[in-house]
Amino acid sequence: MPKFLLSLVLICATTLVWAQDSQQEKLEQRKAQIQQEIRDNEKMLQSVRKREKSAVNEYLIQANKIKLKEKLINTTAKQERLLSNDMYINQVQVNKLKKELKVLKEDYAEMILKSYKSRSEQSRAMFILSSESFLQAYKRAQYLKQYTNYRKNQGLEIQSKTTQLLDFNAKLDGQRQVKKKIIVENQKEKVTLEVEKKEQQKLVNELKKDKNKIAADIRSKQSESKRIDKQIDRLIREAIAEANRKAAAERAKANPGSNETKAPVSSSKIALTPEDKILAADFKANRGRLPWPVEKGFISLGYGDQPHPLHPSLTVHNSGVEITTEEGANARAVFEGEVSKVIVLSPVNKAVVIQHGDFFTVYQNLSSVSVSQGDKVNIKQSIGKVRTSGDTGKTIIKFLILQNTSNNNPEGWLQSR
Repeated sequence: MPKFLLSLVLICATTLVWAQDSQQEKLEQRKAQIQQEIRDNEKMLQSVRKREKSAVNEYLIQANKIKLKEKLINTTAKQERLLSNDMYINQVQVNKLKKELKVLKEDYAEMILKSYKSRSEQSRAMFILSSESFLQAYKRAQYLKQYTNYRKNQGLEIQSKTTQLLDFNAKLDGQRQVKKKIIVENQKEKVTLEVEKKEQQKLVNELKKDKNKIAADIRSKQSESKRIDKQIDRLIREAIAEANRKAAAERAKANPGSNETKAPVSSSKIALTPEDKILAADFKANRGRLPWPVEKGFISLGYGDQPHPLHPSLTVHNSGVEITTEEGANARAVFEGEVSKVIVLSPVNKAVVIQHGDFFTVYQNLSSVSVSQGDKVNIKQSIGKVRTSGDTGKTIIKFLILQNTSNNNPEGWLQSR
């Protein structure tokens, strides 16, 4: 094979190995993250079981744990496939080095034999002295010198390739051990997944006995949720109208005689100041990268109209997402902004509305609030404590994102987990 093509093949193979090493590292980090989420879910599950107040909540946590287990198995399977590809590339390199070494050793042995036959200094001298001209004698002397250097370089190349071969073999042995460990881990996770699914089915069978009671509870909560959504919508519209009135008054002050104060004030779209426009643009630019409103947790009820996880015949509506978290969790701002409203929904249920330009984030189901209207907040700043229901034992924060008065799906805005 020409040297250029051989070098190109080696560069491509090396680049591919580096890329796969990087992928392996990312998969290992993702696996560690999923394992931590499983441990967090297990902690929440044990807490719920200890209180024995909500079989429905236990089901939801169990369902999320199963989902995480499946993700873990898929991640481990990807690791195995990637490792197999890497091992294949390394095996190709080993086979190639073995062939090259065989040719080099055969060529080197032939050279040594020839050198042995013409080893005497006399024969070397005669080879030079028998030249027909001085130029020929010079060329023969140069040839003998190059031949000696070539033989030396071949010896060094054999030594280098032997070292490479030992390194690749050692790497392959290590990869075989890692692959064996991954396969064992995957099999173990599959066994525990089957156990989890059986436990979940047992829980579902128990919950079916209380279907009418659970269905009535779902309808009651949906009715309460709609009432709260209307209240939040009204308060946000009031905040938009108030902000627009203030902006109009400022413009009228700056331009006496204008009709700014007489113009109708919108309650559905906020008139942004230059500073608000920058903040809104920054918020929008971070779509898909916003931190979660709680440090730990999982989405137990998604956005929009959807069948209830336990009773598919019942459709539930959600204006945001419900995130189940651990007892005592802090609610935190997902982006910098200003507290627009602190709402008391009931004596034990509060909500905080934070404005980010023409975007609003709402943090609902808080037992206590640590900010006030008009406060400036920073990203990840604690704004209150998430309430744990005394009836169900659930610790859930409801999180909404609106642009003016239009609801957005928060899942598309938050960092993926």
